[in-house]
Amino acid sequence: MRPRGELPPWEPGTVAVITTAGDPPHAIPVSTAVRLGPRRAALALARTRASLARLRADPRCALTLLAGDDVAFTAHARAAIVEDPMAVAGSVVAVVLDVDDVQDHADPRFTIEAPVAWRWTDAEAAERDAAIRAALADLDG
Repeated sequence: MRPRGELPPWEPGTVAVITTAGDPPHAIPVSTAVRLGPRRAALALARTRASLARLRADPRCALTLLAGDDVAFTAHARAAIVEDPMAVAGSVVAVVLDVDDVQDHADPRFTIEAPVAWRWTDAEAAERDAAIRAALADLDG
């Protein structure tokens, strides 16, 4: 069992949802979320995404994963743009999330058995996505 308030591990490529602050809040799915440590995560956003503009204006955000094996949480965080653009893919920006709190959605009355199924249908896009996740994972290393 992990300590309260820490991010659990999840499989590479797991679909996450990043929600940015504002009126109204704005949520989009992302495939690049990686765990950097117990209270840090990273993801990449396209330079043209409204979510990126919103994070620049207000870094408050939430990252939600329903990853299966009873991994289901929302991490409330503050975002920092750390690489703009990313060297591995010039059209995206690396964002690090410093986590303030982790809301664990696990409940003994049910189980999250599987994550959302996500598969790239374009081989080039799949390779690019994997390269971006690898570069994000190296941010703290």
